[in-house]
Amino acid sequence: MLTDSEQIEHLKLTADVAGLELPEVILPESHHIVVHRIRLHYLDWGTEGRPSIVFLHGGGLNAHTWDVVCLMLRRDYRCVALDQRGHGDSEWEPTADYSFESQIRDIEGFVEKLGLQRPLLVGHSMGGFAAMGYAMRHAAKMAGLVLVDVGPELSMDGAKRIRDFVSRDRVLDSVDEFVERAMAFNPMRNPALLRRSLLHNLRQLPNGKWTWKHDPNRHSPNFAGERDTRAKQILEEIHRISCPTLVLRGARSDVFTDDNAHTFANALPNGRWRRVPNAGHTIQGDNPRGLLDALELFVKEIGL
Repeated sequence: MLTDSEQIEHLKLTADVAGLELPEVILPESHHIVVHRIRLHYLDWGTEGRPSIVFLHGGGLNAHTWDVVCLMLRRDYRCVALDQRGHGDSEWEPTADYSFESQIRDIEGFVEKLGLQRPLLVGHSMGGFAAMGYAMRHAAKMAGLVLVDVGPELSMDGAKRIRDFVSRDRVLDSVDEFVERAMAFNPMRNPALLRRSLLHNLRQLPNGKWTWKHDPNRHSPNFAGERDTRAKQILEEIHRISCPTLVLRGARSDVFTDDNAHTFANALPNGRWRRVPNAGHTIQGDNPRGLLDALELFVKEIGL
């Protein structure tokens, strides 16, 4: 766990590397809420009463992946970032139910309990699927939707590479070993930033070793079948995602292609897409400034 001073230093370094000029540096409030008998943790960046943006992280990540993005936006928006079930500091689901439906219900309960009106949902990868599912049911009550390097159809080779990275050898002797592995997976990241980001996503065991925070049982044995069923459902109900939708694609992503983004955005009732330079699948980590540029244009367009 990072101390407050270490978190502030991390935010400043993240902004400096990204070429961002931070406003007042504050840390979010950490809260827990029970939704459908699951205790969920979330970060609230304050400024209640302003237009709401809900941030949903990708598989194996946590709410802190959005920290510098939320800090840059908090002057104008109420930013809340959720640790989805089985991730970060949220509870692991006792029966290993991490289905598409369960994730949608979590977002429904979360938005309702916080009393968020016309939220903009921003979802990366796994969080993007949850956001799509929510929009299929509640688009009329949303300001908009932003999907970060995700759509119903993905490159399976790239997705498998990520699953393999977060699944193998979950327990290592030190944080440094996780850093070395993560740098080999994504050599473009800054090692100092990566180490502190990983500390938000790791926990130390009683024997002194380290492991991921996310539930190892979150991948279904029938992952491929559930993936295909989910894609089919989204494509069949794509007309229900009627709110303004921005599809973002990392220019270096091996998970989501230009063709994927173009085809999906064109099929949406109110879609558009944009390529973010100098970014792979995790755009918010690789190029937060590029993500912010795209977000700021979109929120102006939709009048949020």
